[in-house]
Amino acid sequence: LGRSSNIALVTQFTTTQTIMSHKRFANPLWHLIDARGQVLGRLSTQIAHILRGKHKPTFSPNYDCGDYVVVINAAEVKLTGRKYEDKKYTWHTGYVGGLKQRTVKEQMNIKPEEVVRKAVLGMLAKNALRDRLARKLRIFPGNRHLHEDILPQGTECILTSQRQLE
Repeated sequence: LGRSSNIALVTQFTTTQTIMSHKRFANPLWHLIDARGQVLGRLSTQIAHILRGKHKPTFSPNYDCGDYVVVINAAEVKLTGRKYEDKKYTWHTGYVGGLKQRTVKEQMNIKPEEVVRKAVLGMLAKNALRDRLARKLRIFPGNRHLHEDILPQGTECILTSQRQLE
């Protein structure tokens, strides 16, 4: 074709509609998870997956489309290797010389649900959405929890660990 020809190439494009989820269409469910004997890291990744809503076909990364998670028996979660004695939580009080440290063993004696909470929240993105997802996570150290009336009758533990430590 030469320069003088006025032939226009016509291309036909087909468009597909992307269906975006919206928070008003999200129907959050309640999940009960028994942490007894489960490895902390594996358990935390699965909980974070449910909190984000990635298990749903209507997942959208910019909306809170996840479900509520109730974790029981958080005091009986297991850690692999020497993390029980070696892993340390560090924070600063804000005062001069206020650097504090606590091992997992000490934290499990004081407030065991915080070990699970820190592990799960550490696996979520550090943004405003994480704050909303953190409100959907309910952790209890023992077998009893406050949400027995909300959970449907016959709700069982939805996660079974592949590797349970004795």
